[in-house]
Amino acid sequence: MNIKNRIIKESIAEFIGTALLVFFGVGSVAALKLTGATFSHWEISIIWGLGVAIAIYCTAGISGAHLNPAITIALATFNKFDKKKILPYILAQLGGAFFAAAIIYGIYGSLLNNYEITHHIIRSGLSGLDTASIFSTYAQPLLSTQWAFIIELIITAILMFSILAITDDSNGIANGAMSPLLIGLVVAIIGGSVGPLTGFAMNPARDFGPKLFTFFAGWDWVTFTGGRDIPYFLVPLVAPIIGALCGAWLYSHIATPYLSEIKTV
Repeated sequence: MNIKNRIIKESIAEFIGTALLVFFGVGSVAALKLTGATFSHWEISIIWGLGVAIAIYCTAGISGAHLNPAITIALATFNKFDKKKILPYILAQLGGAFFAAAIIYGIYGSLLNNYEITHHIIRSGLSGLDTASIFSTYAQPLLSTQWAFIIELIITAILMFSILAITDDSNGIANGAMSPLLIGLVVAIIGGSVGPLTGFAMNPARDFGPKLFTFFAGWDWVTFTGGRDIPYFLVPLVAPIIGALCGAWLYSHIATPYLSEIKTV
């Protein structure tokens, strides 16, 4: 298989995997808000985590299951991932997230319209954030944009560090087929602990893809600004990338050298 065909197939896998995790996650939020389902926050977090695990199982053998631009960039920076694949992977991830948001919108469309009518919601106004938040993340109103940025950076650094630890064969623990479940568990734990503050995006594609869809679906610019002076879309777009780079740097400069020392003893 030539390089071009391999990149295309891997990018398709990234599209499918990202679409799967967004479909499961956003679908659970839509079910909670629009059908009166009695999910707790922990259950939503677990669904997101299991969605991530399933997506990894489905695509890891083809593309490595990055499913997240922040992870792709961090792996290219610190783990020798082919930099030629960065752009195709990221475009595929964004496309998969956009596609999944469109599917959920189609499935729940009638319920969504009824909810907006019942609650007097105008999509293009600030009230539209109530339903826009089904598809993408927004911080708690009392949380400043700056703090939201810091939180997203920290939790993505934790996620990236955990992923590298779980998948590192030299770490002394052979996880193998359990790795996707463990990564999903990390996502669920992060969501359960601090998720209500920012929506625990940790993934620019998971957030920006659905935001782009809601923009075209009638929510207009409020979907990007979040009703804030500093457009909120920048937080889940930029902070996870910096966070993933920090997490990968920490693992490569602290854990990896230490593990190498142990092997030589």
